[in-house]
Amino acid sequence: MPWLACNSRRIHYESAGPDDGPAFVLINGLTQYVKLWIPFRDALVARGFRVVSFDMLGQGQSDKPRLFIEQADQVAVLRDLIAELGDRPIFLAGISFGGVIALRYVIEHGNTVAGLVPMSSFAELPPQLFRFGAALRTALVLGGTTFLQDLLFPMNFSGEWLEAKAHMIDFARYRGWLVNDVYALQNLMESFLDFEPLTPKLSTITVPTMILTGEYDFLTPRPLQDSLRIHIPESELVIVQRAYHAFTLEKPELTAYLAARFAEDVMSGHWQGKKSIWLAPEEIGGEFIRFPAGFDHLRAVPVRLPQGTEAPHEVTHSEATQRDVIQEEAAQSEVTSP
Repeated sequence: MPWLACNSRRIHYESAGPDDGPAFVLINGLTQYVKLWIPFRDALVARGFRVVSFDMLGQGQSDKPRLFIEQADQVAVLRDLIAELGDRPIFLAGISFGGVIALRYVIEHGNTVAGLVPMSSFAELPPQLFRFGAALRTALVLGGTTFLQDLLFPMNFSGEWLEAKAHMIDFARYRGWLVNDVYALQNLMESFLDFEPLTPKLSTITVPTMILTGEYDFLTPRPLQDSLRIHIPESELVIVQRAYHAFTLEKPELTAYLAARFAEDVMSGHWQGKKSIWLAPEEIGGEFIRFPAGFDHLRAVPVRLPQGTEAPHEVTHSEATQRDVIQEEAAQSEVTSP
């Protein structure tokens, strides 16, 4: 079992894939642990990537300080882990809380990575998200990890997934209780008590950035993802269709396909972000579809932008990316204003 020593603390990590391949480093959400990345990891390995996942401080098998875990400590762990990978293209992907750590890392150490994939993430704490976090912290304190997970399952997944996996949920709850520590998780949550928005620093991120957001994610809704797109110069927003917050767990192979396509386009020099907006394919091997110009991508219904409002983007990917771009007339014929 590999271990990384960072500032006298032990960090558990796992790696797979070719020793000399480009790398992905995966950063957990709040209650995740490394084993939950296995389907995602295996899909990336099959495309030739070296993949590293790890338990952050306070998670899984890594050390669990019960006091004073700062987000800067997580960034330091990530810095040391990335240094272990040596000279190769390294892509950083984080989900939810892990996406915040990924953003922090790239703001401080952007020259060490080739690309960034924040998923279901955020750079600020608006009142709704703050209240969600406060409620989840109360659930943890009063009811423990099992009660917290009982709340998170319906927040993170679709009803179809919950029905299909009903026979596994009790085991998942038990596993979550086994690997998580109440006080360490509370400490991780409380690292947001003095959270200062990262938005003013996002413009310093110069690496290619693909922002993934679930179509039905109400925990970190689309405006939070769009704020990343607006402020990160070389970025694109990709909407994962029919997905909720934890789409890396509900749709791991598809999400890994999106991440791999992004990294491959970046390495080949064909990727163009330019703050564009896309719909992800619903099947592996499918093509990205440009969000129809003239419609409000922040709405849940197809509402046209007011006349005179500039469309969210005017860019198409280069032909070399092999992303089929729908013609404007076809897009507008398929989506009509109510």
